[in-house]
Amino acid sequence: MDFAFGDRAESLRARLRELIGEHLPPDFLSPFTDDPEDFALTERFCRVLGEEQLLALAWPREHGGGGGDVWEQTVVREEMWAHYEPRGPQYMGLNWVGPALMRFGTPEQQERFLPRIAQGEIVWCQGFSEPDAGSDLASLTTHARPDGDGWRVSGQKIWTSYAQMAEVCVLLARTSRDGRPQQGLTLFLLPMDRPGIEVRGIDSLLGAHHVNEVFLTDVVLEPGDVLGELDQGWRIVREMLAYERVGIARYARCDRLLVRHREALAERWEELPQALRARYVRALVHARVARLLAYQVIDEQSRAVVDDADTAAARLATTRLDQEVAEVLMEGAGVTALAPTGHLGAPLHGAVEDHYRYAFASTIASGTSEVMSILMARAIFGGNDGSATAG
Repeated sequence: MDFAFGDRAESLRARLRELIGEHLPPDFLSPFTDDPEDFALTERFCRVLGEEQLLALAWPREHGGGGGDVWEQTVVREEMWAHYEPRGPQYMGLNWVGPALMRFGTPEQQERFLPRIAQGEIVWCQGFSEPDAGSDLASLTTHARPDGDGWRVSGQKIWTSYAQMAEVCVLLARTSRDGRPQQGLTLFLLPMDRPGIEVRGIDSLLGAHHVNEVFLTDVVLEPGDVLGELDQGWRIVREMLAYERVGIARYARCDRLLVRHREALAERWEELPQALRARYVRALVHARVARLLAYQVIDEQSRAVVDDADTAAARLATTRLDQEVAEVLMEGAGVTALAPTGHLGAPLHGAVEDHYRYAFASTIASGTSEVMSILMARAIFGGNDGSATAG
């Protein structure tokens, strides 16, 4: 099987690297810091990508995209993640909110949101997980009760990334208690400035703004806020999560980190224990394997024949890779490994320490490793409709 993307894709990759070099400092690691300028930098960069129709490259032109194909969009994902995701939180809107709107949204919702996503002008957050409903997402208790021609929703969401900066939340709430837990769930596009919403940040290893609690108290939901059909949110969520799980090209970051760190070691590479050097090579092989598994799912998505087992396998390979690479890099960096960004002598400007912290959450976010294994088993051997999934 030939995985060469062709000359057009290579030209695209070169252009992306050129833009990254022009608009981002060499020590850029994250937009999520205590310095507001870091996030503002990524906002400006997204608008640069949007102006060249590179942000939503594979979207139809009528929705503000570039009319490219999924493989060109894969090039964008890989280059962004290899360079520490300078799109900031925009990947959420690009990877799964936008595709969900194209498939399930009303014309009004599409017109309202899609062009702004394609231009990097709107930040989304995902209101799925709750204190007692994470992997078993169908057990959520946030309830939207009828109120006139709309609803009022109350409840609590947790681990909500980017909630402090998001303009809209894709909220999953229970609108009916009839039938199985997966039934009676509805997705809403909830503006975050509605009265009754309180966001509280959660301190974590991931740094500023990454995870939050969101409290909802009698928040008004309007008929136009519903995404898809009432009580049919579960089907949309499962499809959205499949897009999210392969839309984050973390394997590209791992691959580049390994290569960069090997180059930075220079002649000191030969001083590392042979066993550690073998682990470097093994991790690099695993990065390439994760890439190929992701390509398999992307190909399936292009043909609308996505297999849950393939999606879960790709996700599992990538998240395990995150932690494997983190351990190898930490050992290879030695006593300077934990030096933070900006510290004299911090390996790769602090990228080793940053990746180590990031890797802790990799086997939990968007579905735990255990859930991925369950999805694989059900897809291969048969089972129910996937009630245990990620929040």
